[in-house]
Amino acid sequence: MNWVWFHRLSSPKWFYRISGYLLPWVAVAATVLFGYGLYVGFYDSPPDYQQGESVRIMYLHVPAAMMSMAIYVGMAIAAAVGFIWRIRLAHMVAIAIAPIGAVMTTVALLSGSFWGRPTWGTWWEWDARLTSELILLFLYLGFMAIHAAFEDRESGDRAAAVLAIVGVVNIPIIHYSVYWWNSLHQKATITRMGKPLLDEDMKVALYSMIAAVFLYCVWVGLLRIRAEILDRDRSRRWVQETIGGQSDDS
Repeated sequence: MNWVWFHRLSSPKWFYRISGYLLPWVAVAATVLFGYGLYVGFYDSPPDYQQGESVRIMYLHVPAAMMSMAIYVGMAIAAAVGFIWRIRLAHMVAIAIAPIGAVMTTVALLSGSFWGRPTWGTWWEWDARLTSELILLFLYLGFMAIHAAFEDRESGDRAAAVLAIVGVVNIPIIHYSVYWWNSLHQKATITRMGKPLLDEDMKVALYSMIAAVFLYCVWVGLLRIRAEILDRDRSRRWVQETIGGQSDDS
């Protein structure tokens, strides 16, 4: 089997150059989708027949909640790849995207509280879904804290990777908690088998916002990974040449 593609993909220098070409396209796509999704979601979609106007919080809450879990899975996979095969770039990816996942989890928790107040009559409930999502935030914070606790970055990478790998068990708990336990939280509406329980305009708005938040996370993730690469490889010749070339152009 030819592993040249794998070694090339794991090269910080190669990733930095390829990501530079992708960044403008991802940024434009995320901006356009955000504008469209917000317009449809807040102005062109109907209120819910039960929840009224408060249902519009869904267009921020659902994408943030989905990305909070998706980013953790990506972080855990990157950490595992770095831990098993000792690939430096994988560790860089894991530590770079962790704050993004923590922000998405925070947004999901806060928007869920604002949505829960008019829907459930309370800001917070020790519901299985809410509690496991809160644990997810602690896992993100723990991952970053463990990594920062080590002066040697490689030791921090490997120690934090263990937590990321172990903590991934929380992801299916978050997803299936509404089925395993009695929950105030509603069950899946867009991933359920059969026809999703949403108005067509609501679906357009929600899918647009999911795509927008995904692309936004990719955009910010690429920026943070590139910054992490430059920081860790600042003594390498290619980084000095890259920074020097950018300075000359400006």
